[in-house]
Amino acid sequence: MMDPATRNYLTVTAGYWAFTITDGAIRMLVVLYFHQLGYSPFEVAMLFLFYEVFGVVTNLVGGWLGARIGLNLTMHIGMALQVFALLMLTVPDPWLSVPYVMTAQALSGIAKDLNKMSAKATVKSITGSGGGEARLFKYVAILTGSKNALKGAGFFVGAALLQVLGFRGALFVLAGVLAVVLGITAWLLPRGVGKMKSKPKFTQVFSNTAAINWLSAARFFLFGARDVWFVVGLPVFLNGVLGWSFMEVGGFLALWVIGYGFVQASAPKLLQRRGPGGSSARFWALLLLIAPMGIALALQQGWPPGPVLILGLILFGILFAINSAVHSYLILAYSDFDKVAMNVGFYYMANAGGRLAGTVLSGLIYQTQGLTGCLWWSAGFVLAALVLSLKLPEVGDSKHPNPAK
Repeated sequence: MMDPATRNYLTVTAGYWAFTITDGAIRMLVVLYFHQLGYSPFEVAMLFLFYEVFGVVTNLVGGWLGARIGLNLTMHIGMALQVFALLMLTVPDPWLSVPYVMTAQALSGIAKDLNKMSAKATVKSITGSGGGEARLFKYVAILTGSKNALKGAGFFVGAALLQVLGFRGALFVLAGVLAVVLGITAWLLPRGVGKMKSKPKFTQVFSNTAAINWLSAARFFLFGARDVWFVVGLPVFLNGVLGWSFMEVGGFLALWVIGYGFVQASAPKLLQRRGPGGSSARFWALLLLIAPMGIALALQQGWPPGPVLILGLILFGILFAINSAVHSYLILAYSDFDKVAMNVGFYYMANAGGRLAGTVLSGLIYQTQGLTGCLWWSAGFVLAALVLSLKLPEVGDSKHPNPAK
């Protein structure tokens, strides 16, 4: 007989998986379809501006909201908003102006970050407040890694549905499937998961713990380093310069994110320790710095771009996955049990801010400096994350950190 905690974890994970597939699919649908309609790389990037801006706001407010009304309810609100956002894009082409699509993407951004914050904070609630560091590291690595693998699958699903069913047919299928999952998870999950006994004030969402503030700042630059070349620059380069088809672009990026997710889920075994600390974050950030610099230098030397990007992405994906897994564990390990929702919300606000900066710069830098320029900006962002990680303590030093420090 499955214990309630495990059943709840599996239910949350399954709902997160379903949502993540739609999130990856809609990203690929928008990039490829609007590039096909003649939008410039910067215009395509701007379509995701509100997606990332409202992600920042949602993470700030969402943690506070989850602590007041329960994490399962915020997760289901996110799912419902995603269904609505998908249906918004099914209107005729003349309606798909830049402001309209940006509004739909804003709702999708709110939905994504409500869902992610809720799912990851629930893991802390399930593992309990006492010990369990190895179990916590394992649970969060599996949840995050499997999510990223399925986001990669979503890239492929989006590209395949676009080619087979067209833009609107794909959107209807995704909205219908997610609506069914919403109903199932709402029925299975208990009420009040992660809800604080006392009603927290909104000002409490801003962390007064030094370790969480430094980790959040490092997270900003870590995810900016990925998105500054991956979101717009890379798919547009593969399609527009190398001549890859939609299916080839979607399939390649899907395989990359799937592999990245598997590495992330395997991080506890790869690191062979109960839980990483600040020194691990610094070590893996230093290794990650090599990847974008190496790819940029190889392209500048005139090496064949196809093999360089494939091999470079494999290296970048492995190292980035381990960096992300270490960060995802540390935010939960640094958080007090009764404040986990708000701390995770604050942390993912920084995550969303990094994605916002990376997304906007991806279109702008690609249009002005090409893919090589995007890669050098990526290296600069990794370096910033490394410098900020110098302040991260080991987990044993931050169980009850002194806010005055």
